[in-house]
Amino acid sequence: MFVEFGHFALSLALMIAVVQAVVPLVGAQKGWRGWMAVAGPAATAQFLCIATAFAALTYAFVTSDFSLKLVVENSHTLKPLLYKVSGVWGNHEGSMLLWVLILSGFGATAAWFGDALPERLRARVLSVQAMIGVAFLAFILFTSNPFLRLAEPPFDGQDLNPLLQDPGLAFHPPFLYLGYVGLSMAFSFAVAALIEGRVDAAWARWVRPWTLAAWMFLTVGIALGSWWAYYELGWGGFWFWDPVENASFMPWLVATALLHSAIVVEKREALKSWTILLSILAFGFSLIGTFIVRSGIITSVHAFANDPERGVFILAILAVFIGGALTLYAARAGSMEAKGVFGLVSRESALVLNNVLLSVAAFVVFVGTLWPLIAELAFGRKLSVGAPFFNQAFTPFMVILAVILPVGAILPWKRAILARGFRPLRGALVLALAFGALAFAVQTGRSALAPVGMALGVWVIAGAMTELWLRAGRQLPRLARLPRADWGKAAAHSGLGVTFIGIACLTAWDIEDIRVAQVGETFEVGGYAITLEGVEQVEGPNYISTTATMRAAKDGREVALLHPEKRVYPVAGMPTTEAAIDNGVWRDLYLVIGDPQDDGGWAVRTYVKPFANWIWAGAIIMAFGGALSLSDRRYRVAAGARKAPAMAAPAE
Repeated sequence: MFVEFGHFALSLALMIAVVQAVVPLVGAQKGWRGWMAVAGPAATAQFLCIATAFAALTYAFVTSDFSLKLVVENSHTLKPLLYKVSGVWGNHEGSMLLWVLILSGFGATAAWFGDALPERLRARVLSVQAMIGVAFLAFILFTSNPFLRLAEPPFDGQDLNPLLQDPGLAFHPPFLYLGYVGLSMAFSFAVAALIEGRVDAAWARWVRPWTLAAWMFLTVGIALGSWWAYYELGWGGFWFWDPVENASFMPWLVATALLHSAIVVEKREALKSWTILLSILAFGFSLIGTFIVRSGIITSVHAFANDPERGVFILAILAVFIGGALTLYAARAGSMEAKGVFGLVSRESALVLNNVLLSVAAFVVFVGTLWPLIAELAFGRKLSVGAPFFNQAFTPFMVILAVILPVGAILPWKRAILARGFRPLRGALVLALAFGALAFAVQTGRSALAPVGMALGVWVIAGAMTELWLRAGRQLPRLARLPRADWGKAAAHSGLGVTFIGIACLTAWDIEDIRVAQVGETFEVGGYAITLEGVEQVEGPNYISTTATMRAAKDGREVALLHPEKRVYPVAGMPTTEAAIDNGVWRDLYLVIGDPQDDGGWAVRTYVKPFANWIWAGAIIMAFGGALSLSDRRYRVAAGARKAPAMAAPAE
C-alpha cells in the first residue's frame, strides 16, 4: 500500500510542479503578489511529495518487495542492508528519482531561506526550477517509472551489480547528484535574471552560495568515484578518462570558473554576460552528463541505461532548456553592459585568464569525450581517444593555472604593477623551487613530471598561505579574526596544490609488478619483500571469495599482512576484484590476487603508489574550503541581500 502511495505522490508532484512553473512566472510578469506567493508553498509541497515517493521506493528495497520490477532487478534477500538502500539509486529509475528529489530539495531550500530575495526574482527562480522538475518528472513517469509492478513476483531478486556493492559507490552518487543538480540553481538564477533584464552585484551575491554548495558536493562526489575506481577495479589507477568520469569533470571545471567569474560581477560589476553564460553552461554540462550515462551511446562500468528512447527524451530536455536559455541570453545581451573598467594587469584580468583556462580545459575534455561518437556517426570511423590525448592536451592548461593562481590572488583590483604584486611571493617561489629540486634529487633517471608537479603544488599552497598573511596585515593575532571566506579560499587553493603534488608524484614514481607467484614464495618490489603465504576459499553473505594472505616486509621488518580477494557473486554471475591496500601518508602498498595458473601458482599484481592519498586528501581539503566559505555570513543569500533593502523588483 505504501508503495502505491509513493507512486501517487510522484504523480501529484508533477501536477504541483506544473502549477509552480506557471503561476509564479505569470504573477511576476503581471506584478500579482498573490500569484508570486504560490512559489514557496508549491516548492515545499513538491519536495514533500517526491520525498514520500523516494521513501516508498526505499521501503520496498529494504523489505525486499519483489512485486516491484525494479527491486527484482537490483536487489536480493541476502544482500547487506547498506547495499539494499544503495540499490535504490544503483539503477537508472531509482537514480532519476534521487535526481528529482535533490532538484526539488534545492528549490524548497531556496523557498525557505530566500525571503530576502527580491519578490519577483524569487518567484522567477522557483518557477524556472519547477520547469526543470516538470521535464524530469515527466521523463520518470512516462519512460522510467520505478513503481512498475510484476503480475507474478519471484521468490528472490537478481541482485545489484556487484561493482556497485561497495561503500564508496553507496555514497558517490548522492554527492555527485547534489553537485550536478545543485548547478540547476545557478541556471535558474541566470534565466530569471535574463527574464528580468538585470544582472548586478546583488545578483552575484545571491548566486554564489548556490554555486559554491554545488561545487563542494561535486568535488566530494568526484573524489569518491576516483577513490572507488582506485581500490575496487584493481587497476591501480585513480582516473581513467572514462566518458562518464569526464561527464562529471566538465561541469566541475565550468562551475569553478563560474565561482571566480561571479566574484568580478560582485566586486566590479564586470563580466556579467560571461558569468550568465557560465551559469547556463555549467548546468548544460550536467545535462550532457545525464545524457551520456543514460542514452546508451557509450559503454562504461558507470553507465545506467542503454535505452535510445530515454536518450532522445533527455536530449530533448537538453535542447529545450539550454537552447532556450541561450536564445534568451542572445536576446538580452544588450542589457548586461559591464560597468567596471580594469587594466591589463589587475585581479580582474587574472580572474579572466583563470576563466579562459578552465573553460578551454573543459572544452578539451568535451571534444575528447564526444569525438569518437562524432567520428563514427559522421565519418563511419571507429576512433579511440584515451589517456595520452587528455594528458597532453589538458595538462598544459592546469600548469599555467597553477602558475598564475597565487599571483592573481594578491593583485589589487582595477590596476596593478606586476613586479610590486609579485614581491610578497618571493618566499613562496623559493620554497617551491626548493621542493622541486628535492624531488629532482630523490628521483634518478626519470621524467621531470614529479619535480615540476611538486614545485607547482608547493607554489600554490605557499601562495595561499602568503595571501592569508597579507590579509592579516602580517600580524599573527589578526589571522584568527579573518573572515571564514578568506580561510575557505586559502583551504580550497591549498587543496588544489596538494592534489597536484599527489598526481604528479604518483604518476612519475609509480612501481608496478605483475608475476605468477607460488604459495610460500617471496619476491621483491620497490624495496618490499612480498610473501604469498596462502590462498583459501571464503564464503561471504552473497558471494564466494578467493582470499590470499600476503605478508609485506621491508629491511627485515614486517610492514603489513594483507588479504586481497577475488569475489564471485553467484546470483549476478559476475566476478570482482578486491585489492588489499596498506595505506600510508607517503605511499600505498597495493596488492591484487588474480586467477590460478596451470603450474599451481597465482597471478599477482603489486604496486607501490607514492603520495596516492594526497590526491583525495587534496579533494577533501578543497571541499572543506568550500564549506568554510559557505559558513561565512557574507556568502549566504539572506546576508548578501540584507545590505540592499532598496533593491525591490523594478516596475515592469
